[in-house]
Amino acid sequence: MSERVIGIVGAGAIGRAVGMSLVSAAVPNQVLVASRSAKEVTGLVADLQDLAVTTTARTRVEGAETADLHACDAIVISLRSPFTNTAVRDIRRSGAEVNAPALGALARELRGYGGTILVVTNPVDLMTRLVADVSGCSRVYGVGSNVDSARYRYLLARYAQVTPDRVRGHVIGEHGDRAVICASTTTVDGQPVDVPLDLMMGDLQRRPALIRAGIGRTSCGPAGAVLSTLRKVLGLADGVEELSAPYGDVWLGLPMRFVSGHAEPSLPPLTRSERLRLDSAASSLRDAYAHLPTHSERIAT
Repeated sequence: MSERVIGIVGAGAIGRAVGMSLVSAAVPNQVLVASRSAKEVTGLVADLQDLAVTTTARTRVEGAETADLHACDAIVISLRSPFTNTAVRDIRRSGAEVNAPALGALARELRGYGGTILVVTNPVDLMTRLVADVSGCSRVYGVGSNVDSARYRYLLARYAQVTPDRVRGHVIGEHGDRAVICASTTTVDGQPVDVPLDLMMGDLQRRPALIRAGIGRTSCGPAGAVLSTLRKVLGLADGVEELSAPYGDVWLGLPMRFVSGHAEPSLPPLTRSERLRLDSAASSLRDAYAHLPTHSERIAT
């Protein structure tokens, strides 16, 4: 069996959490870490090497340049440009102006890459489409709706006083204010359930602020979403992951069914209201994408 190599771009909070989860779970044989800061790469690589020894994991961890990532089976993009987020609505979109140029430049360096790219950087639906457009890579996904769906299943399980593994349900659409809860197809123990939609949506929107207020920013949840998705991408497990993927001419969260590493959209039946909310999210993302700072450059290239 050939070695599995995973690249991580970005050594911030999420990059560190992703690296820790990959090494702890021993999913890849090798992890390559790249960042705009050589100092951060050196520090994270050393820390992850220590983790590998203490957990007796056989994963090797090394620093890398972007060009080295072309040899990876999958690449996780978690880089984030510094900025102060003062938005009170569409909070995740606030990073578009500063993150788009950095991700566009990275995507140009990844042209010709044949593996899978997972984007974590917010606004994840816009950044996923940008990376796909600029790189030309055919397997590009974002993990935003995966985190939303996990939160939804947890919150509904708490409301219904059951364990989360007994809940089946998806959150689709935009990772953010325009997320769509698929209440009509949500089940508990395989049975339909009356979802308190307003309560769930409110809790879902407040949860990121709860995390930020306590620890600065979300990192563990996205890292778990990356790990779970990589297992499917690499063909180590089959199943469904909610990922940002093409929906008409935009990219937004959809359930993707993986079988032996290959993915197909698996959108559940939607009510008219759910479909309208999904299309509204698509329309908003379409407009936002047209106004990204790198739009004209992206079209030119």
